Amino acid sequence: MQHILSAHNIVKRYANHLLGPNGAGKTSLIRIINQITGPDSGNVLFEGQKLSPKHVENIGYLPEERGLYKKMEVGEQALYLAQLKGMPYAEAKRKLKIWFEKFEMDAWWNKKVEELSKGMQQKVQFIVTVLHEPKLLILDEPFSGFDPINANLIKNEILKLKSQGSTILFSTHNMGSVEELCDNIALINKSKKILDGSVKDIRKQYKSNTYEFEFTGNMMSFTNSLWTFGKLGEHKLDGENGKAQVSLTPGSTANQLLESVLKVVEIHSFKEIIPSMNDIFISKVNAEHPLGTQSNFTE
Repeated sequence: MQHILSAHNIVKRYANHLLGPNGAGKTSLIRIINQITGPDSGNVLFEGQKLSPKHVENIGYLPEERGLYKKMEVGEQALYLAQLKGMPYAEAKRKLKIWFEKFEMDAWWNKKVEELSKGMQQKVQFIVTVLHEPKLLILDEPFSGFDPINANLIKNEILKLKSQGSTILFSTHNMGSVEELCDNIALINKSKKILDGSVKDIRKQYKSNTYEFEFTGNMMSFTNSLWTFGKLGEHKLDGENGKAQVSLTPGSTANQLLESVLKVVEIHSFKEIIPSMNDIFISKVNAEHPLGTQSNFTE
C-alpha cells in the first residue's frame, strides 16, 4: 500500500550548533515536509512523487509557534492565506463564513488580529490550516494555549477531519492526547525512531500481567488467598476497604487468581493494569539513555 507521505534517509545538519536535550528532530522534519527548509541529503515522497512546490496545496500545517499579521483584519488575512493554498477567492470566503459561524467568530471578521486574545488568534489559524481540506494535515502541539472548552472544540474538529479521510500527523508531548487521538505513534529520540506501531498494540506489548483489586475484607486473608497464582504489590487498607495490585505468577491465569480471592473477600472491582503511553515513553527513553534525555512524540 502506498503511503501518502514517506521520508527516506533524511539528514539535516546545523553546522556547529548543538541541539538541546529536546532536539529529537521532529520540527526539522516537519519543516522539510513543508518545504520551509530542505534536507542536506535524503528525500521525501508525497503520494509516491518527490516532494515539490505543487504539493503545498495538499498540505495543511499548524506550527507550534503561532504567527498572524497583527495589523491585518482577520477576514482579510484569512482570505489571503487561503488563496496562498490555491483556493479561489469566492470559495475561500464562502467556506470561511461557515467556519466562522461554527466557531462563533462572526463578529471578528473586521477586527485586527492584535485585538484578539491569543486563544482567538489560534482559532483563526486553525481554520486557515484546515480550510482547503488538505490530504495531509500537520499539527504541532495544536492544543497549546487553549482553554479546556476550546481545546475540546478543536479536538472534535480534528476527529471529524480524520473520519472524512484526512491523514493527520500530530506532534505532541502530551501523552493523554496521544492515547485519545492517535491510531499509530512513533517515538523519536536524537533523530532516531526508537518505537513505532499502533497505540493499542504497543500498550499491550508493554503490559506486565498485573491486576488491580478493590475489595472489602481482611488484607491478611486476601494476601494468603493468592497462593501460587499471584504476587502482592502495592496495597493499602482503609478499615475494611482494601486496594491492591497483584502480578500473575508464570503459568497462572487471571481466572485462577480471581477465583482464589473471591473465596475470602468481597470484590468491588478487578481490572488489568495497562501501562499508559506516558509510562512507556519514560521507560523506553530511559532504556535508550539511562541519564534521562527528553524526547518528542510524533504520529
